[in-house]
Amino acid sequence: MSLTADQIRQVAHLARLELKPEMTDAYARQLSNIMAMVGQLSQADTSNVLPMAHPLDMYQRLRLDAVTEPNEREAFQTIAPATENGLYLVPKVLD
Repeated sequence: MSLTADQIRQVAHLARLELKPEMTDAYARQLSNIMAMVGQLSQADTSNVLPMAHPLDMYQRLRLDAVTEPNEREAFQTIAPATENGLYLVPKVLD
């Protein structure tokens, strides 16, 4: 796929990039080369490739789901401006 100078200017405008007029042709060639490489990748046979959630064959180490901090809700709610039934009361901001 070959990009025109007008397409390059339009992409630069949409991306809010400053594009010097003398660089338009160079960018058009470079982006056209990138698009050609993407086109080659889309022709690769991936019928025997399984989808992956992550490119590395690793598992994320997770911490144990255990309580590590004491429950201090009562202490925090004693300094709160307004509470009710263990909940913090806040002013209504939407009607």
